Amino acid sequence: MLRFLLRKTGYGLLVLLGVVVVVFFLFNVLPGDPARLTLGQRADVSSLENVRKELHLDQPVGVQFLLYLNDLSPVGVHPLAEATENLHYVTLAHLSGEKILVLKTPYLRRSYQGKKPVWEILIEALPGTLLLATAAMLFATVAGIGLGVLSAVKQNTWMDTSAVFASVIGISAPSFFAGIVLAYLLGFVLSGYTGLHMTGSLFDIDPFRGRVLNLRNLILPALTLGIRPLAIIVQLTRSAMLDVLHQDYIRTAYAKGLSRRVVIWHHALRNALNPVITAITGWFAELLAGAFFVEYIFGWKGIGKVTVDALDKFDFPVVMGAILFTAGIFVLVNILADMLYSVVDPRIKL
Repeated sequence: MLRFLLRKTGYGLLVLLGVVVVVFFLFNVLPGDPARLTLGQRADVSSLENVRKELHLDQPVGVQFLLYLNDLSPVGVHPLAEATENLHYVTLAHLSGEKILVLKTPYLRRSYQGKKPVWEILIEALPGTLLLATAAMLFATVAGIGLGVLSAVKQNTWMDTSAVFASVIGISAPSFFAGIVLAYLLGFVLSGYTGLHMTGSLFDIDPFRGRVLNLRNLILPALTLGIRPLAIIVQLTRSAMLDVLHQDYIRTAYAKGLSRRVVIWHHALRNALNPVITAITGWFAELLAGAFFVEYIFGWKGIGKVTVDALDKFDFPVVMGAILFTAGIFVLVNILADMLYSVVDPRIKL
């Protein structure tokens, strides 16, 4: 197990390093002067030069990249004043020139708008994205496995045909298109019947009661985000169940007198879950990383909406931090998925 975790962690770090390289050099060539974005259009030349020096923009691109890696690394060398102001760290050693070697959380730098640490911005937005992705994945998993099992058990009936047809439509519909349709139909045209609104976040602001929890605002974005993984899970569950139901041990279970419900839900489904788990964990990570436009359409406050707003304002540290943050989550979820395989199916050896 330890060797497996170390190997997977090494692969994950290589993936993250590749993401860092792409993200840094991609945003390094985009238009916009970070110093002017930080100070505004009316800043004087002297202030602009000071900010460029503070952000290391006066250094060659290669040096800037090494400094960015140093900021992201859990172990890095920093001036004492910079570490005290920006980092959550533990000092490992004092070096020459007022520099220290520290163990720290990754430093994603500060937003150009308001100078707020990017890490704080993302942590504030993370609960909204986690709640939305969890609700969408819960809906997709429960409905998808249920429909997939029903479709396999009722093969070649109208139930099977309807489930397959609906799943094909779900796979074909992009999330941003489904979001617009659902927002218009359920949040506008039929709003009087559904009680739903086109936009809204987890908390509404009431002039008398302050922040008010409103879970109804979660329904439309969760449905929109869950449609595509639901369609995938239905087809994977159906395919895996059809394969398992024709195995010899299923016929043996029936011969022993076990009920159909026990055979299907306890024996067949458990052995058909491996590809479904792959889809669930992969899609959960993708929902965390890919909820950007759904959050933006419905006005749901999460990492996606924060990132789109930052991109609109050329606030590159927030955008870069969000991309790296979601990439890290994606790697972590995939490692956990590989570990789950051995729990669900003891035949699999790590």
